[in-house]
Amino acid sequence: MLEAGDGTVPPGVGAIVVGNFPLSAGQWIEPHSHPQHQLAWTRSGVLGIAVDDTHWVLPPTRALWIPAGVVHRTGATREAVLCSLYLEPGRCQPDWPEPTPVGVDGLLAHLIGYLNRQDLADDARLRAEAVVLDLLHPLPATPIDVPEPVDERVRMVAEALLAEPADPRSLDAHARAAGVSRRTLTRLFVQDTGMSFDRWRTHVRLRAALPLLAEGRPVATVARAVGYATPSAFLAAFRRTVGTSPRRYLGAAAVGSFGAATESPGAGPPA
Repeated sequence: MLEAGDGTVPPGVGAIVVGNFPLSAGQWIEPHSHPQHQLAWTRSGVLGIAVDDTHWVLPPTRALWIPAGVVHRTGATREAVLCSLYLEPGRCQPDWPEPTPVGVDGLLAHLIGYLNRQDLADDARLRAEAVVLDLLHPLPATPIDVPEPVDERVRMVAEALLAEPADPRSLDAHARAAGVSRRTLTRLFVQDTGMSFDRWRTHVRLRAALPLLAEGRPVATVARAVGYATPSAFLAAFRRTVGTSPRRYLGAAAVGSFGAATESPGAGPPA
């Protein structure tokens, strides 16, 4: 793992600094926190950010607001450059208390690059920072939690599913492999993770699907890769769990291979 970069905001007129950290595919920065709020974003590639059991996947259409002091891990599922805004608490708004996904459009992306310049006059920097703060709008999307089990028998099943989300074995088959009854494994899963076996496995599959979708792979290919027989079954599970479609969750630009045949714009609940 890489060590975390220094996001210290220097004294001066501005409240925001920009840091850039190249990440190779599969590379992760060790768990860390910052004394400043952080907006983590990549101009290309796909970022992953984990806070405890919660995992966010961030294509260039999305960033994540990470409040000051929150311990997190950051990595890349594809080669990327982590571009972070570090915002001094008390010197700027917003002040959201929880990690919050934020939409990134062309103007915000341009301003992030603009604030990275070292030759900005104080008045120009302050104007740009004010516009950036006005553009930070939270996205109404639920993160996908995958609680880590502690019980050895549940961990055995969990590790198999994490290694191969498309594993088609039933709860009975997993119970036999773990040396317990179906009833015992059902009880242990809820006790250890707060979720049923089926719900936990759905979360694992959807979390595994997000980086593939963010890379632009067709939904039919992704559905098969994570264990769904049809794209419609995958989309139904995604909407039921997350509350919106993959296209709206990631941003249309990130999943341009979705089409009318696999996702009806009018179907399901609103984003």
